[in-house]
Amino acid sequence: MRVDEDQLVKIYDCGPLEECNDVAFDKENKRFYLITNKGTNVNFTRLMLFDPDSGNESMVENDPENRVDFGGVSFSDLSREMILTFYTDAKTRRYWKDAGFEADFNVLQEKFPGMEISMGSGDKMERKFMVTVSSDTDPASVYLFDRDTKELTFQYRPRPKLPIEHLSPMQVVNYLSSDGLEIPAYLTIPKGMNPKNLPLLVIPHGGPWARDYWGYDAEAQFWSNRGYAVLQMNFRGSTGYGKAFLDSGNLEWGDKMQDDITWGVKYLVEQGIADPARVGILGGSYGGYATLAGVTFTPDLYKAAVAFVAPSNLNTLLGSIPPYWESARTFFKLRMGNPDTEEGLARLERQSPLNHVEKIRTPLMVVQGANDPRVKQSEADQIIVAMRERNIPVEYILADDEGHGFRRPVNNMAYMAAAEEFLAKHLGGRFQKSMKPDVEARLKELRVDISTVKMPEKADAADIKSRLAKPVRDLVAGKYNYRMQMSIQGQEIEMAMTRTVEDKGDHWLISDLSTTPMGEAKDVNKVAKISLLAIQRNIEQGQVKMEILYGKGKIEGIINMNGQQMPINISSEDALLADGAGFDLLVASLPLDKNYLGYIKVFDAQQQKIVTYKVHVDDMENIEAGGHSYDTYRAKLQSEEGHNITMWVDIKTSKTVKISQNLPQLAGATLVTVLTD
Repeated sequence: MRVDEDQLVKIYDCGPLEECNDVAFDKENKRFYLITNKGTNVNFTRLMLFDPDSGNESMVENDPENRVDFGGVSFSDLSREMILTFYTDAKTRRYWKDAGFEADFNVLQEKFPGMEISMGSGDKMERKFMVTVSSDTDPASVYLFDRDTKELTFQYRPRPKLPIEHLSPMQVVNYLSSDGLEIPAYLTIPKGMNPKNLPLLVIPHGGPWARDYWGYDAEAQFWSNRGYAVLQMNFRGSTGYGKAFLDSGNLEWGDKMQDDITWGVKYLVEQGIADPARVGILGGSYGGYATLAGVTFTPDLYKAAVAFVAPSNLNTLLGSIPPYWESARTFFKLRMGNPDTEEGLARLERQSPLNHVEKIRTPLMVVQGANDPRVKQSEADQIIVAMRERNIPVEYILADDEGHGFRRPVNNMAYMAAAEEFLAKHLGGRFQKSMKPDVEARLKELRVDISTVKMPEKADAADIKSRLAKPVRDLVAGKYNYRMQMSIQGQEIEMAMTRTVEDKGDHWLISDLSTTPMGEAKDVNKVAKISLLAIQRNIEQGQVKMEILYGKGKIEGIINMNGQQMPINISSEDALLADGAGFDLLVASLPLDKNYLGYIKVFDAQQQKIVTYKVHVDDMENIEAGGHSYDTYRAKLQSEEGHNITMWVDIKTSKTVKISQNLPQLAGATLVTVLTD
């Protein structure tokens, strides 16, 4: 955007399947450098100079070898001249523009042959620089480099206790996929072992719009140490290799993207490197999807598999995208498929491993975070139950304090201990039986007895309709204060909320004013008298404003976010309670009793869809809140989307005195709200 007097004028844009990023202004501050692949006939990103006044752009550089996207550029802070450009191919390629810096780099390269060298921060005169040296068998060493004396002064190693003399080299390999597309990959062979007839572990990267790199990789080194050859490939859809390579992965989840993985195994078997009877696959996120796709779509290829936070149902994955990711939603539909069309829905159903569980013959370990907002625990449970019923070996690791990926070190250590024993059992690699007491204790907690896993309950439409709950008591006007505590990735964040319930004659007005680290947030619900059905909702926080109107047969509204507007237009004939402000009051107005079971429906503004909650009173409990003792109904709410809420409702007054819930939009986070007065 360009500022013209009192308005912003768009000067450059690119489509959802293109890339354009500004880098820096030129030394005259009139034009700026731009990395872009905009244009139908443009494949690789390239460095351009753009004039914001005229709109003219001129080519500066693209890959001289025409193999990969533009990697990056470095400028001198003193002269503002270009120092070098670089490209990440199999390894990094550099193109120097400054002879002095090039000469210094050559000095460093002579001292550290075959290593990756990067110059970091320097002094004001650009005579001394911090230099990081790394390789596939050395995570890093940091030095101070004096350009005048050429002296190197060692500073530190970030992993000083790692015995790098035992690390395994990573090789660059390339092979052809099913349609002849060349797939770049990296192969790590256990140090000192003959590269023949080895057990192979395939590790597809996550994303999938990302890539693997040559260099130190902790996961590859760990499994190589355990005796496995490790294959990591940049399948089609990976970034860095041009628009055509990236776009060739569009709509190909489980199809040609999976072929790119499968043909890597075939290549190593043909080369005599991999033993076809001892091939395993392990991956997380998209790599977890590829793991599940591998054992369902190629059931005879793998002898063991570990699926970590693995998307198993692509329609659920797309359905959980919140509205503030609206631009990402468009991107996902273009890359993966559009579930709003009959053809797209059918393709996504076919490509979902969850719909092909009966094909699995491979021993599988499923690893899941109970608070994962992207891959719900219910999907992992379904796979476990389906495999158990078919007598297929399966193990289940479930962390109650993790989301989409593990963050706590003890959880990661416990998971790795379980995975190495599992893979050793089925592929013949090494594993270390001993572990620290805290890891051993945590692993016992994470292991799930699969005989106790139940198929997630899914009520049919008739059951939901028959149990669709209606409020039996009205609200009470008043003002209430709450203390809130959010727990996220080991941090505790204190917040506060004031609620006001006002009687407006024919309707109630419920206002929640929250004080958060991101400023004040105001959520206001207008609900009908007696029925308590939703009429209107308004949300304000920072640059975000949202208005939702509930009409007959439809929900309309607008989201204003950073000056951009997104419409809300949803068809619905359901009787909806209001989500957001006072939602707990509406639940407390249901005919709660011991063992109560019912359903309610709300419009979830983040997901922009109608969500059904199962409401079940599972106990009566006495709790302390705000200096008072309350006898409460403990009501548990659960949606199929994975939102779990527990409410403690005072039996005498129907006040909600405590709420505990997971936050699907914040992986692994929980929020506890307690009435103070």
